[in-house]
Amino acid sequence: MLVSLQKNWFLIGIVVVISLARLAPFIGAKGGVLKPEITVKYVAVSAIFFNSGLSLKTEELRSAFSNVRLHILVQSFTLIFVPGLVSVLVRILEFTNINEWLLKGLLVVGCMPPPVSSAVILTKAVGGNEAAAIFNSAFGSFLGIFGTPFLLLIFFGSSSSVPFLTILTQLSITVVFPLLAGQLLRQYVKDWMEATKPPFGTISSCVLLLIIYTTFCDTFSQKSNEIGSLDLVLVVCLIVLLQSCLLLLTFSLATMKKSLFTPADTVAIMFCSTHKSLTLGIPMLKIVFAGHSYLSLISIPLLIYHPVQILLGGLLVPTVKAWMVSTEQKGKETLNPAV
Repeated sequence: MLVSLQKNWFLIGIVVVISLARLAPFIGAKGGVLKPEITVKYVAVSAIFFNSGLSLKTEELRSAFSNVRLHILVQSFTLIFVPGLVSVLVRILEFTNINEWLLKGLLVVGCMPPPVSSAVILTKAVGGNEAAAIFNSAFGSFLGIFGTPFLLLIFFGSSSSVPFLTILTQLSITVVFPLLAGQLLRQYVKDWMEATKPPFGTISSCVLLLIIYTTFCDTFSQKSNEIGSLDLVLVVCLIVLLQSCLLLLTFSLATMKKSLFTPADTVAIMFCSTHKSLTLGIPMLKIVFAGHSYLSLISIPLLIYHPVQILLGGLLVPTVKAWMVSTEQKGKETLNPAV
């Protein structure tokens, strides 16, 4: 029993933090006691990338830059295929009775760039290609600064001004600088880390639990009297179904016989291609739809999508990890058959 609890502590932790968030969302919601707009947005995310920079072997990060096929797949899937797919889905759903502004919010979700934290943490938790996840999360976020407003312009037909400098500054502070600082420090403590094997994976998982907690606090604290509970339930079901289908599709694409992606690459592709950024998304929405009377409704699908992607990813970690280990072992046995 104790061994089982230790093995599944992360899944248990997810249930615990969500329950705590439901009981008292004001603690971890924006402006609450924990001040997530500072502790999570800057400190936690920075800690994640500092931890990644410290634990990631420099040669692996260099090799990630050259994995062009993987980068093209992730970025084209995120910023071209997903927006197109969601656009078609929304057009079909417009014939239903689902609130039209929630549907527009779902389309907004499709236009969002990948996040700068959750995909990296989940890839690391599984043991996948962390270097590729870091590169694509950071690169995708930078692309999204320009790509997302352009996509919103195409789908909504309204122009807007976006504070590119502000978003670039935030990305630099929370992603680039911590990652570089971790890599720099690694050069001095590399031998010590090789000898002591610090629990980087556990540290990242604990930070992820904090992010899950504050995310659900924000979600539970959101109240809207303009939509019915049935509409919300339908949107939640749509988002869960959409994410599940995207995860299955990216897994299928990455594991095709001619894809040549390793199991570790597949893990990074799955999470980086299907996750959407709340950190960049909400500020962009507040600017693109500034003064819009339905901004709160348009934001709801993104607020739902974010915790769902973390929850689904967390639940998939043991299964995906078992698949990756098994596949890699079979590959070794094929290359080195027993005599």
